[in-house]
Amino acid sequence: MGSSMDHTSKEDGFLSDTEMDEYEENSYEELKNGNHQVKISNKTFTCPYCPNKRKQDYLLNELLQHASEVGNITSEKRSVQEKANHLALVKYLEKEFATCNSPSKSVEKGNPTIPCDHNEKFVWPWRGIVVNLPTRVGNDGRRVGESGSKLRDELIRRGFKPIRVHPLWNYRGHSGTALVEFRKDWVGLHNALSFECAYEADHHGKKDWYANTGKDAGLYAWVAREDDYNLTNIVGENLQKIGDLKTVSELVEEEERKRDTLVSDLTNRFEVKTKDLKEMELMYSETVIAINNVVAETCELQNAYNEEIQKIQISAKDQLQRISKDHEKLKLQLESQMMEVELRGRELEKREVENEIQRRRLAEEIEKDAIRNSSLRLAALEQQKANQNVMKLAEDQKRQKEELHDRIIQLEKQLDDKQALELEIEQLRGTLNVREHMGDGDDEVALKKTEAILKELREKEEEHEHAETLSQTLIIKEHKINDELQDARKELISGFKETFSRGNIGVKRMGELDSKPFYEAMKRKYDEEEAGVMAMEKCSIWEEYLRDPDWHPFKITIVEGEHKEFINDEDEKLKGLKEEMGDEVYKAVTTALKEINEYNPSGRYMVSELWNFGEGRKATLKEGVTFVLKQLQRRKRRR
Repeated sequence: MGSSMDHTSKEDGFLSDTEMDEYEENSYEELKNGNHQVKISNKTFTCPYCPNKRKQDYLLNELLQHASEVGNITSEKRSVQEKANHLALVKYLEKEFATCNSPSKSVEKGNPTIPCDHNEKFVWPWRGIVVNLPTRVGNDGRRVGESGSKLRDELIRRGFKPIRVHPLWNYRGHSGTALVEFRKDWVGLHNALSFECAYEADHHGKKDWYANTGKDAGLYAWVAREDDYNLTNIVGENLQKIGDLKTVSELVEEEERKRDTLVSDLTNRFEVKTKDLKEMELMYSETVIAINNVVAETCELQNAYNEEIQKIQISAKDQLQRISKDHEKLKLQLESQMMEVELRGRELEKREVENEIQRRRLAEEIEKDAIRNSSLRLAALEQQKANQNVMKLAEDQKRQKEELHDRIIQLEKQLDDKQALELEIEQLRGTLNVREHMGDGDDEVALKKTEAILKELREKEEEHEHAETLSQTLIIKEHKINDELQDARKELISGFKETFSRGNIGVKRMGELDSKPFYEAMKRKYDEEEAGVMAMEKCSIWEEYLRDPDWHPFKITIVEGEHKEFINDEDEKLKGLKEEMGDEVYKAVTTALKEINEYNPSGRYMVSELWNFGEGRKATLKEGVTFVLKQLQRRKRRR
């Protein structure tokens, strides 16, 4: 036939879009005319264009997935003819067989669109398992790999619609395994089974992974079932934590039971409300009639009552006025007497209570004063001792520093004298050598001059040795004082760590990386929970970079005749960080990098330093001692 001849005439050749469409239409007509066998039985199908493929029996959805993947593949592994054939197969399956297995109707009935054993136990909520994820060994010896979000985006792109992907970690790092989370409803099961079928069609399913034959480097995936749930490895442990084992039949029965219960409950409530409404309507009618009768009777009684009241009021008004006058007089007299008695009683009670309270208060104050005075005396003594010790330390350090400064000046002066003395000695030696070579013989004057030069040379050498000894003594003294100052600074830093946690003066860990900018940057891309995890991962990675002595992103520039180091803005890692996470994270990393380069460039670990947080600089020993004195004085006033 002419169409079959096209299959071989342009094998692996280039086809235009028009030719591609024509080729696909011809293949579709052949399938439609029954030239190729596609359906084997009521449930199984085969691909007529892949006769050499190991898997020959497909379910309808599996064959659709296979044909769609081959037809839409972008690599050059498949020829254009193969792609056109498989696209025609997709069109044929959708038009001829899709109507008998409508996914929407199946999902509405509470069943997955892809056929499965309804009595088989799955992990619920639905979970997929992905193994053979690529990993590598990190700087700390633990294995690291790509984040779950990258694999999730890839699965979404392929149409499986997962919610999220959770890589599994253990004490060795990334395990190379991840759990894929799907929706809890039937659509989620359909997506999970489609996900499994796609990998099985590509021979990367569960059976392929556990087969004894060699495995390639690709990913293997399947839906988690009972045997995966009962595993004793990291996969089984995580599945047991997050889900249960349920069959599709159990979930269908559970949904039907819930739906029946809800319908029954709503029906009962509706009947009760209807009955109550009828009773209320009857009561309302009866109440309206009774109220109308009562209103009429009340009006008649009110009129009669008003007439009788008017008569009584007229006759009683005069009598009431007389009685009121007499009553007012007696009332005023009685109230006056009662007020006088009450005032006297209150004054007596008040005086008695005040006396008792004053006695108790006086005794308590005397006791408290005694305790307070004793505590204050002890605190004052302790504070006085502490102030004396601190002031003595500060005065000693100040005095030693002044002495050191004077000695340094003296040492510099002596060094100048020493250099001048060495020059004089060399001159004398030169003069002596000249006279020895001149050979004046027995000239008495020449001998005296020579002896004088030798004597002066010996004196200068002795003076030089004395200056050398004094210089070494001063240098040793200077080192000792510097060591004492450093020891005092270390003790002050240790005291700040244990005692003071707030204030302008405190201890700062130089080279510590601030994680807050990482968290803020991640919040712009992910939700709050995932942002925290991603921020910790990113911060951990950059802490490893900071501790790596082989990474030195600095450039040396001559400033005013001196070589100074500056951050190299062209460093690939720093440029990538700034583009990916922004200026705030870049600033946090470069700040920590500068501090480590200044305080510990060789060891690359954090160092504690006495710090002036108010001015953002290294605090002096005097500032630290002054801060300690102020804090002690405040505590004394609080006592």
